[in-house]
Amino acid sequence: MRTTTLAPEEARAAQTQAGRKIEYLSIAWTTLEAVAGIIAGVLAGSVALIGFGIDSAIEVASSIVLLWRLVDHPHAEEREKVAHRLVGLGFLALAAYIFLDALHDLITHELPRVSYFGIVYAAACIIVMPLLARAQRRVAADLDSDALHADSHQSDICAYLSGILLVGLGLNALFGWWWADPVAALCMLPIIIKEGFAGLRGESCSYHH
Repeated sequence: MRTTTLAPEEARAAQTQAGRKIEYLSIAWTTLEAVAGIIAGVLAGSVALIGFGIDSAIEVASSIVLLWRLVDHPHAEEREKVAHRLVGLGFLALAAYIFLDALHDLITHELPRVSYFGIVYAAACIIVMPLLARAQRRVAADLDSDALHADSHQSDICAYLSGILLVGLGLNALFGWWWADPVAALCMLPIIIKEGFAGLRGESCSYHH
């Protein structure tokens, strides 16, 4: 019985194709995450949900940059840095929005409605994002891709943010602690600001040297 061994070029092409499939999956899930989060947040009047949804939308843009990086292009590297700076500006603008909106809700005692859909949504993100991050790291190791490895960190960060979101929504639903929602949103700020400054440096968000 003969075993066929792929040539190095064929093996590399197969690994790159696997990397693209993972990124397509990441973009599809994060897009769904963004749309669901923003709609649920607007309906519930939840700054934490809206902020998480917008963060997911910006992460879609970042993942598209990463997908682009997996395609050979003569100007890919320099354009990638410009794209990451734009993504970084998006994160910092989001941080400013969350800060102002959460502060407004705390001062005016703006009561968000209980969102059971939001709770299920946040719990689903906590389950899915670590699995996605693990798959990204596995392919990143095969390709020796810093860019894909960085994107796996972003998936981890999304899981952390969804954990914060779940706590805020859960406390509001269980105990009627309306202030838990804007406080949860404010707790997201250090992570989002860190992503923003990484992007401004032209780095993939969540990239660790």
